[in-house]
Amino acid sequence: MDSLIPIVNKLQDAFTQMGVHMQLDLPQIAVVGGQSAGKSSVLENFVGRDFLPRGSGIVTRRPLILQLINGTIEYGEFLHQKGKKFSNFDEIRQEIEAETDRVTGSNKGISTIPINLRVYSPHVLNLTLIDLPGLTKVPIGDQPADIENQIKGMIFQFIRKETCLILAVTPANTDLANSDALKLAKEVDPQGVRTIGVITKLDLMDEGTDARDILENKLLPLRRGYIGVVNRSQKDIEGRKDIHAALAAERKFFLSHPSYRHIADRLGTPYLQKVLNQQLTNHIRDTLPGLRDRLQKQCLTLEKDVEQYKHFRPDDPSIKTKAMLQMIQQLQSDFERTIEGSGSALVNTNELSGGAKINRIFHERLRFEIVKMSCDEKELRREISFAIRNIHGIRVGLFTPDMAFEAIVKRQIAQLKEPILKCIDLTVQELSNVVRICTDKMARYPRLRDETERIIATHIRQCEQRAKEQLLLMIDYELAYMNTNHEDFIGFAK
Repeated sequence: MDSLIPIVNKLQDAFTQMGVHMQLDLPQIAVVGGQSAGKSSVLENFVGRDFLPRGSGIVTRRPLILQLINGTIEYGEFLHQKGKKFSNFDEIRQEIEAETDRVTGSNKGISTIPINLRVYSPHVLNLTLIDLPGLTKVPIGDQPADIENQIKGMIFQFIRKETCLILAVTPANTDLANSDALKLAKEVDPQGVRTIGVITKLDLMDEGTDARDILENKLLPLRRGYIGVVNRSQKDIEGRKDIHAALAAERKFFLSHPSYRHIADRLGTPYLQKVLNQQLTNHIRDTLPGLRDRLQKQCLTLEKDVEQYKHFRPDDPSIKTKAMLQMIQQLQSDFERTIEGSGSALVNTNELSGGAKINRIFHERLRFEIVKMSCDEKELRREISFAIRNIHGIRVGLFTPDMAFEAIVKRQIAQLKEPILKCIDLTVQELSNVVRICTDKMARYPRLRDETERIIATHIRQCEQRAKEQLLLMIDYELAYMNTNHEDFIGFAK
């Protein structure tokens, strides 16, 4: 049974490296919770090291597949840098941050492309966890307005699968009925069969209150129950308090607390790690027959296709047509994956490409182009002066005429056309590069490749024209009417 988790780890790595969409629902544990619920602290306590990024806002912006493997030597290894051993856990944190920024940029955006990290240590049990971004309500910085729905969508991709156990992390100093993690788990697991509850920050509850009813599974019952843990405080983390000392303090807290001492043996981080190891092993054992059946069916289907190609005849149009249709379907899949960022073994680690580059064009390049627009204040004042005098004519005006204000402002707004159109051109150029790369697999059929590229290029050009027309129309809207009653306008009427 001890070899079950490593076997599933190998399957997970194989799918990620091949860049193939995972058709099989592998048994796994997904860690879900709100921001600052204590997910990172729980995972670090398992390892006994500080290795996860920390900070304000969304810190985990890509799924982290954390594979803990019991071994004699302590080190970490990333799938995207296979063979390189990280014995310094500060370097592991830096690599997670750098790899996240490579795909999402530095604007707090999120991506569904996972980061695979293996940690070998004598202090861990064999265990695989998927750390997911914490739920957030309000966008920060350049985050899109629907960031909450994006994160929920990413979480649901994992937890809606029947083979996925849900580790719902909830802080004890908030009402359990308002738990984001339990709310999401309830949507996909209404009977609470796949959910394991983790209650953090038990030491931060108001004096005179406790979580005894929750931990005894009386308040919101789950089939797999709840386990309480005490994490390090922010002060402890900043002071680099030793995790082993924190675990000893956690044990002392449960043994000395009157509400928890009777169940102290079923609380704490070491017990949680042991339970998760057992639960995941049993879960793999239970789902293995179904997983084996699905694998066998897929193998039979592939063997059937291989057999057809063995007897391939150049004059058989059906085989050739099927091959070309499969190439077109593969092109669609590759294009979508490159733009949306759903994972590939051929991830570019040298420069941004595809969807990440387009994201950068609109979030960084557009801003740069706008800021770069030169504005000579002396020249602007001269233009304003001439505009006012020309509008007054032979009269001497007492107030600045509206027409002069509009004439100057319209000239400033019109300057936005150039950087906007430039960003569209850059986006079209990147889309064309993606199409060219994705059609490389059609090299066997040059005419099919040329025709496919022509059709896609024509469609992109049509969309480019419509986009430019819409954006120019929006600028015309702004030029047509100045709303000086808007609250953002300096000295607005109200």
